[in-house]
Amino acid sequence: MVVMEPSTYPEPDVRLARLAEAVGLPPACPPTDQFLDDLAQRTGLHTHDLLLVADLPVPATAWLFDETASASSSLVSRSLALPPSGRQLLRTRARSMTAPAGTLTPRQPRPYEQYPPGFGSLLLRMLALRNLNWSGAAKAMCLMSGVCKAASTIGAVGRGAKELDAEMLDGFAATLGIRVAVLAHLTGIRPSGEHREPAPEVVDTASLIWDIRHLTWDQEGELTAYAEVLGRK
Repeated sequence: MVVMEPSTYPEPDVRLARLAEAVGLPPACPPTDQFLDDLAQRTGLHTHDLLLVADLPVPATAWLFDETASASSSLVSRSLALPPSGRQLLRTRARSMTAPAGTLTPRQPRPYEQYPPGFGSLLLRMLALRNLNWSGAAKAMCLMSGVCKAASTIGAVGRGAKELDAEMLDGFAATLGIRVAVLAHLTGIRPSGEHREPAPEVVDTASLIWDIRHLTWDQEGELTAYAEVLGRK
């Protein structure tokens, strides 16, 4: 295996400073809670994502999942097809749901998910916070960005065996629901085109994926059925 990224992977303070510069925010070292909150608001990332960027501990509760659930292709595609009002109703329903006690368990990374330091592994860990494994990430990325790669290719980016390029940057940005320019500034990778805002349906669907990360397989199925009903209205 050829590891490409670690030699060019900067220290946490540099990574945070790059994100801050991307959105016009003065850097803070060490990062304060207020700084991380402001950075999350401006970048579209979540505070837990930024803790990964900063190599700071992520609360253990953030890693509690029903790993059979995830965001299915059916739910993602239905969300993308809904009008704004329907997407809002879907997200409201998702946020009102709570997994029954005892149904979530701590995520246990598989041996093949032991990643070297690098931007690829950072992005895959962000997706893991959303209960997206390689396969789930590949399906969501294809639907949300048109960047369609095999699950093994997604994994190879995390392992440093495949270079993170402009096309993959587009895919990760869409799946996270943030501007490509933010990831480009963080990684130093030249983006593939104009720095456009992600489409509203992509942002809303990325937010939905975040909203459902701690739900069960049955609850995800209920939401998919609800999305189908909304799509018929």
